[in-house]
Amino acid sequence: VQLVESGGGLVQAGGSLRLSCAASGSTFSINVMGWYRQAPGKQRELVAVITSGGGNTNYANSVKGRFTISRDNAKNTMYLQMNSLKPEDTAVYYCIAVVGYSNYWGQGTQVTVSS
Repeated sequence: VQLVESGGGLVQAGGSLRLSCAASGSTFSINVMGWYRQAPGKQRELVAVITSGGGNTNYANSVKGRFTISRDNAKNTMYLQMNSLKPEDTAVYYCIAVVGYSNYWGQGTQVTVSS
């Protein structure tokens, strides 16, 4: 499984961005997908996850009500709609795909929120 993120950039506080994660390869075997982020000097943290059918989602408390995770299995793409962005959301965002006991990561996309 290969993952490629896109959609990051620079935005002012209160603005919005939508990240995309395009999957290729053995996408039929993907179970859970999700987004992590890592800010400078901090550990990588889970942002949101979504099950294969898209029926179940879960979010970090810090993004609940502001971020929405979704996936389009026909396009093998997962999304993260980020609204009401805050400077503390600044980080490199990574997508992850879980296949059995293996995790696959994308290369990351930078999100910078200016105050």
